[in-house]
Amino acid sequence: MSEQHDDDLPIVDAHQHFWDPTRNYHPWLCDEPMIPFRYGDYSAIRRPYLPPHYLADVGCHRVVKTVYVETEWDPRDPVGESAYIHAVAAEYGYPNAVVAQAWLDREDVAEVLAAQARFPLVRSVRHKPRAASSPVEAHRGVPGGMDDCRWREGYALLERHGLHFDLQAPWWHMDAAAELARDFPRTQIIVNHAGLPADRRPEAVAAWRQAMERLAQEPNVAVKLSGLGPGRGLPWRVEDNQPIVGELIAIFGVERCLFASNFPVDSVCADFHTIYSGFMAMVTDLPQQDRRKLFHDNAVRIYRPA
Repeated sequence: MSEQHDDDLPIVDAHQHFWDPTRNYHPWLCDEPMIPFRYGDYSAIRRPYLPPHYLADVGCHRVVKTVYVETEWDPRDPVGESAYIHAVAAEYGYPNAVVAQAWLDREDVAEVLAAQARFPLVRSVRHKPRAASSPVEAHRGVPGGMDDCRWREGYALLERHGLHFDLQAPWWHMDAAAELARDFPRTQIIVNHAGLPADRRPEAVAAWRQAMERLAQEPNVAVKLSGLGPGRGLPWRVEDNQPIVGELIAIFGVERCLFASNFPVDSVCADFHTIYSGFMAMVTDLPQQDRRKLFHDNAVRIYRPA
């Protein structure tokens, strides 16, 4: 079998979004004033973004399937988002798997999870647990956090429905995530956006690394190599992000890492080609079969895209 050029590498984009805020209510895309955001001004993405827009951004890269992740749609109607995105998939052929919204500490969580699990493309749910804004402010046991009994009661229902959990939380909460993974070993956790290592000062990166090493001890945890924009007004550069990607592959192993675009959110930082050609440059020294796992096979195994 001949070696495959990376330009032809099949990609399953493991984390991307579609939306139309002119038709549907997303508080952060519709309300004024805009919320504080780690990338700064995001006004450019407060517009419809559907598969034709995404495919235009993809350009020459061979994206064969995508995983849609909930978009902070109107929290009063989480099931409505899944109905909408299934209609999008029926019209365009994308996305091919869905991470749905579910508020794990709400009274209706059992009904919502049961309804979400009935959609044919839903594989996982995401509910961002309560998070502190800095390591200094992080405390265990707060309401809405991963230690909260009510939140965990909702989380425990995921296994019943065969659903994964997409976790978006900063690295200073990964001690709680490690205990969650250990207490619920049959529920797959996929950490979003590399554990959010936004602060790249050496001491902060060292603390992030220690937190991710602890989390990686749990075999039911994988991590997305995504959301690596460096912050307000700064360019997305291989030299800044390669150390993070390299650390995660070393910590979790090739089998538990997935590249993803986070588009259109990360279009605030760089175009799709810059990000994906950058990802490819970061792993050019790995064997071809390992690169394929990172860009395609791991996402297929975890999310089972249709």
